[in-house]
Amino acid sequence: MRRLSAVVLGYSFFLLSASPALRGDDLPELASQFWEWRAQQQPFTEDDIPRLERPEGFVQQWPREQVDGMRQKLAEYEKRWRALNVKGESIQNQVDYRLIGSALARVRWELDIEQGWKRNPLFYVHQTLGSMQLLLLPPAPFSPSRQAQIIKRVEAIPTLIQAAEQNLTIMRRPFAQLAIDALEDAPERFTAVLTAVEREFEEPNRQKLVQAAPAAIDALTRYRAWLVEKLPSLAADTAIGRQNYEFFLKQVALLPYSPEQILAMGRQEWERSVAFEAYEKNRNASLPAQALFPTQAAQIEHEAKDEQQIRDFLMAHNVLTVPAWLRHYRNLPLPDYVRPFSELTVTDDLTGPSRLKEDGTSYIRHPSPSLGFFSLSTAKDPRPIIVHEGVPGHYLQLCLGWANDDPIRRHYYDSASNEGIGFYAEEMMLQAGLFDDAPRTREIIYSFMRLRALRVEVDVKLALGQFTMEQAADYLARTVPMDTTTAKQEAAMFASTPGQAISYQIGKLQILKLLADARMRQGDTFSLQAFHDFVWQNGNVPLSLQRWELLQDPSETPPMEQPK
Repeated sequence: MRRLSAVVLGYSFFLLSASPALRGDDLPELASQFWEWRAQQQPFTEDDIPRLERPEGFVQQWPREQVDGMRQKLAEYEKRWRALNVKGESIQNQVDYRLIGSALARVRWELDIEQGWKRNPLFYVHQTLGSMQLLLLPPAPFSPSRQAQIIKRVEAIPTLIQAAEQNLTIMRRPFAQLAIDALEDAPERFTAVLTAVEREFEEPNRQKLVQAAPAAIDALTRYRAWLVEKLPSLAADTAIGRQNYEFFLKQVALLPYSPEQILAMGRQEWERSVAFEAYEKNRNASLPAQALFPTQAAQIEHEAKDEQQIRDFLMAHNVLTVPAWLRHYRNLPLPDYVRPFSELTVTDDLTGPSRLKEDGTSYIRHPSPSLGFFSLSTAKDPRPIIVHEGVPGHYLQLCLGWANDDPIRRHYYDSASNEGIGFYAEEMMLQAGLFDDAPRTREIIYSFMRLRALRVEVDVKLALGQFTMEQAADYLARTVPMDTTTAKQEAAMFASTPGQAISYQIGKLQILKLLADARMRQGDTFSLQAFHDFVWQNGNVPLSLQRWELLQDPSETPPMEQPK
């Protein structure tokens, strides 16, 4: 895995050897077809940003012959894409062209470099239980079509597990252990889901769900036993390696930085966050500790008021436009049918392109000192998470992106810009004055900053083999500091998805640089609100491409990879 595969070298060659054949105005048709295919092909993950609306009747499949078919289809799209000629076209068209090229590189990354389908047993936990869990997240009621889709995904579990046992030829021991842990008590938890959700089903569908469950439970139980048996013989190394990591940075995320530059950027931001947190804590030394909400209902009521206050604040202070059509980001109690497998994904529902008339939802637990890092913060003050996940963060940004006038940009691409925006929004709102009334909440914002900066070091060192997963979890727990459970979850996700953990901090820094350069170029004509409106609307587009369009500056967009 440390050597760049021949497939990737071939990919880098075609980027430069392409001969123009079609005009750039053929790109929308290619993009439309690619995004439609992507909705049928993209794997499920625990990340809540890249959730796609799947076609009616969709069932995830991963037999080896289907993976070969994905490669063939990808090669067709690559060939069509490289035949396009956008030279001399508008910057918008050139940006769209590079966007689709990097989206194609993401598929190549998944299939032939990162290869979770071959090396990570947790991958199939997400394709089975994780895919079912995602359909449980939108609030009730459950429509007949949604009931039918849940049944299809439960029925598909045995076939997916069979494919897993055929495909996992280069498993890694830490990933296998994660899957074993995720499937602990799976029969009991699966039964708990059924017991809680079947009351939401119409009787014929309820019977079909109950009938499909035993085979699914048996397959998951056998899969766990198979992994336990294989565990001692598996390789321990999870690192993706430098060349592969640099392919992700340059060709997928379109970042202009080396791993060493990214490490230095993260370290400097960590030092800044520690210093600012020290200032804040010293300033607040005589203040009482922040209290938890007395009840879940009280927290939910307060969150609704806070969300509206934030929307009003954004508009009153000319920070960002909140369209009148935007629905709300709401907290709800964690449903009993979501709880058993809640660790498999973020327990929220940020809607989708066809659901812009629905509220976004974040499910919460009862306030308690034993809650994890982020849940504990919301039990004290919902606003830091509202700002990142709701308004002005992910919910608002994704809705604006889904309504983009440019159809090529309405689709999720990669979380670097999305998470960069979410993280940037936290400190932006702090500096704008939203938290002036809450000194202890400002401390929370700085603790979030410490974590996101440390994620950079964890991501890079895991990818390059300088951290094991255990070392990464211990480092996070000690240095943030944070609870051990959350630290292990963070390390596990970042080991299995190289490049994701840097997205928060590096994306934020790209936005700050873009803002500073725009401010200096535009002088007194600069509008912070107009700047934010542009970035938010184009939040699915890599920030180096946003710079190209906003400032006519392509210098931070990496060149298409040279042949090797």
